Amino acid sequence: MSKSLFRRKSLSTILKDAKEGLTEAHGSGLQLHRVLKVKDLTAMGIAAVIGAGIFSTIGEASFHGGPGVSVLFVITAITCGFSALCYAEFASRVPVSGSAYTYSYVTFGELAAWVIGWSLILEYAIGNIAVAISWSGYFNNLLSGVGLELPGWLISNYDNASPETLAAAPHIAGLPIVLNLPAFLVVVFITWLAYVGIQESKRSANAMVAFKILIIVFVIILGAFYVNTDNWHPFMPNGFSGVLKGVSAVFFAYIGFDAVSTTAEECTNPQRDLPKGMFYSLIICTILYVLISLVLTGMVPFTQLKVADPLAFVFDAVNLKWISYIISISAVIATTSVLLVFQIGQPRIWMSMSRDGLLPKPFSKIHPRFKTPSFATIITGILVGVPALFLNLTIVTDLTSIGTLFAFILVCGGVLLLPKDDSNTQRFRLPYINGQWIVPALLLLFAVLFRGALAEKYSFAQGWDVWKHNIPFFLFTIVAILLSIFSFTRKLSLIPVLGLLSCFYLMTEMGIKNWIVFTIWLLTGLLIYFTYSYRNSKLNTATAVS
Repeated sequence: MSKSLFRRKSLSTILKDAKEGLTEAHGSGLQLHRVLKVKDLTAMGIAAVIGAGIFSTIGEASFHGGPGVSVLFVITAITCGFSALCYAEFASRVPVSGSAYTYSYVTFGELAAWVIGWSLILEYAIGNIAVAISWSGYFNNLLSGVGLELPGWLISNYDNASPETLAAAPHIAGLPIVLNLPAFLVVVFITWLAYVGIQESKRSANAMVAFKILIIVFVIILGAFYVNTDNWHPFMPNGFSGVLKGVSAVFFAYIGFDAVSTTAEECTNPQRDLPKGMFYSLIICTILYVLISLVLTGMVPFTQLKVADPLAFVFDAVNLKWISYIISISAVIATTSVLLVFQIGQPRIWMSMSRDGLLPKPFSKIHPRFKTPSFATIITGILVGVPALFLNLTIVTDLTSIGTLFAFILVCGGVLLLPKDDSNTQRFRLPYINGQWIVPALLLLFAVLFRGALAEKYSFAQGWDVWKHNIPFFLFTIVAILLSIFSFTRKLSLIPVLGLLSCFYLMTEMGIKNWIVFTIWLLTGLLIYFTYSYRNSKLNTATAVS
């Protein structure tokens, strides 16, 4: 059984399945519309990355890190850049939908592919629930700006509803009806848009991206006139550890570029365009985030930025209250575009898993007219819309980020296992840099520079309640040492090794509770795999027939 758990799909088989479609599921080899070009992919990446982070979570990150949070955006961009290079290598060699799930199937085998697919469900679905709830807040602020108010019981949930809201709500059998209707309705609209076609989705995404970039550039230029450079001193008031406290919020903003790779089968030239789209969007978003963080921390002292709407707050502080309305409009547009990209990405991962037999066949069904994974799109809408209607899941950035980082780690590690490609095809190739001496040297340099912090982490004198939070870092230490040894003995490629280590290190900055919840999520996924997916896998049935 151990060998069958790590059975891998060949590149030729994956490309064949993508070309023919899953005929058993719907009787014909329907394929997705190939309409996306570089500008569309870049827009989708920006649409996913420039979202709630720039309007809300950046305030919390700035409160902890001060002006130095701008450095954190650069660090995160470099980390994502390593991963993006690895994604680009895979996307050019495996130009099919499925993202990290498909890439892991090629390199690590079926069990790892299932685990990463299950992790991506956490990233996309739960993350989008939070974005939908955040969208509702921005939308309600926008309505308030024009003098409109929805009843409190239509924009709340049972966790945060006030006694007055519960009393005013209609009751059924004595139970007050409290729900977040705007969050549900926007998910319904976005799901419909994703259902009717990629052409309509790309036009909507392009328009929203153009609008919000204009607004953000306007805010940066206007805010620059009110920057007091004294607020930038000290640059890292809480040290580098304070900067890293915002890592989950900052990384949550960056996870969107992963969704670009799920549209491979809808690109006119995926081998050429996917890498460009990911890199262009990553560069543009990093520049915007760095500039907006410097403006925020320059307009007011960083200690005042622990607010839900930092952009509106800083302009209120300089008596430009009229700008808040423009920011509210932009926030609604920005979060709508994030919802759209993730509602496009999730069904295509399920479609790929269904093609392989790991999910039921309806998930790979393609609509004969719209050429979209119709059933998977509807299920995605239900799984996001219903919880957004009732639950309070606004604080899930850590949990979503840890799932994404895990996916990035497997993608970076998978590149190290890819067979050498000597073909002359015009595609992106990850530049090879021998990590034999560089990786051990960097690890040694890291140990020397941060020896004080390392000594504290390895100290048992703090007691179990404190020490247990260092367990993820110990796992990182073991992996880092092993990779240094392998880099030296096997001359591993530097870029994927740095991508793997940097993503793993960022995971150690997540709280131990998030690791526990993430582990429970993975164990639940393994239960589903061994009770359904293992037996129904196409590779398993093919082995049984032979």
